[in-house]
Amino acid sequence: MSKAGITVATADPPAPVVRRLPRRRGIELALIVLAVLLSVYGYCAVGLARHGTLPPGAAGYGAGLGVLALLAHLAVRLRARYADPLLLPIGVLLNGLGLVLIYRLDLETPGDRAAPAQLVWSTLGVALFILVVLLLRDHRVLQRYTYVCVVAALILLTLPILFPAVNGARIWIRIAGFSIQPGEFAKVLLAVFFAAYLAANRNALAYTGRRIWKLQLPTGRVLGPIVAVWLVSVGVLVLERDLGTSLLFFGLFVVLLYVATGRTGWIAVGLLLAALGAVAVGRLEPHVHSRIETWLHPFASIEAGEGANQLAQSLFAFAEGGMLGTGLGLGHSVLIGFAVKSDFILATAGEELGLAGIGAVFLLYGLLVERGFRAGLALREPFGRLLAVGLSTLVALQVFVIAGGVTGLIPLTGMAMPFLAQGGSSVVTNWAIVALLVRVSDSARRSYDGQDAR
Repeated sequence: MSKAGITVATADPPAPVVRRLPRRRGIELALIVLAVLLSVYGYCAVGLARHGTLPPGAAGYGAGLGVLALLAHLAVRLRARYADPLLLPIGVLLNGLGLVLIYRLDLETPGDRAAPAQLVWSTLGVALFILVVLLLRDHRVLQRYTYVCVVAALILLTLPILFPAVNGARIWIRIAGFSIQPGEFAKVLLAVFFAAYLAANRNALAYTGRRIWKLQLPTGRVLGPIVAVWLVSVGVLVLERDLGTSLLFFGLFVVLLYVATGRTGWIAVGLLLAALGAVAVGRLEPHVHSRIETWLHPFASIEAGEGANQLAQSLFAFAEGGMLGTGLGLGHSVLIGFAVKSDFILATAGEELGLAGIGAVFLLYGLLVERGFRAGLALREPFGRLLAVGLSTLVALQVFVIAGGVTGLIPLTGMAMPFLAQGGSSVVTNWAIVALLVRVSDSARRSYDGQDAR
């Protein structure tokens, strides 16, 4: 630059400093190794407590779980390098703990061994996790299949009606000794549908229609389709007596509607409708009414000389556990009966791990949900945000409903504790949820690092 005949040299502005977000894959690998070691330790502790020696399959169990976890980690390292480093280790630890608890209960029921089948289903779940992470490069692709997801979900929900009821509920498909619970897969598909539909219509839902009290009611043209899908799904589940999943879908619908619109009035309406529905179903449905009576009077069967029912035995198990528990393999939760490996497996954890152990389990679930919410909040586009919140809400509601039921906080509804309980459909679905959360968290952190989410 020249001024008054004098040439002044100006330096180029300094180049902006590019700060790359850490990928944290090393932290993830270290946590996975810790999760596998804790699971193997639990497996060995059960064998030592029951037989005084290490179980013969300890090395194979540890190697199998370690290989599965390592393959999942490699998939994340290859295709989702910016993903949250806590999601996969939490899934591995919860799945490993579930296998330990089921194996421990198998020792009390030699004629009903569930751990080998659960290990097979866990392998399928991890395989699905790997496929989702490798093939789904961008979660926004799912938005293109909004109505395909809802049609598939409704078909899956309806299929069990054609099969006989099991324990008072029509929620399984049983063919030649093989059983599957299609409602588990339907909940993920409905979460995708709700997220996609609400993301596409969020402005119309929030700012159009008639205002009543503090609630902005959208027009029927906008709100009608999603309400119709919700009513059909809940109605089918009520016919099948699967009230736990119907409550889950209702909570998912209300939470996502609130997140999409930002209107707190939807929470109040949701709680009011839930209360009215609970009262109506509790009085009109004998199966549900009996569960409410058991919840209100858990020790009535003992007073009548009929012995302790499942809820009473569950409460005894939690009381016996105390602060530190009786130790793995040293409890008596098998007295709960046929649902000890499914609905009531949390009672085994409470008795043998104590308040400290079950508190750690709840902390793992809380971290899984929190990291899902965090990933959703970090995204700038509405579909990914609603999808992450919806999937995290599914896990949170399941844990609350099941834990509340087995501890006597709320009536029993009959669902599988994520990752812990026996159930192939449940563990495969939960691995799919973790995979989608991994994909969403990777997209969120990539956007902050200045990269395309794809």
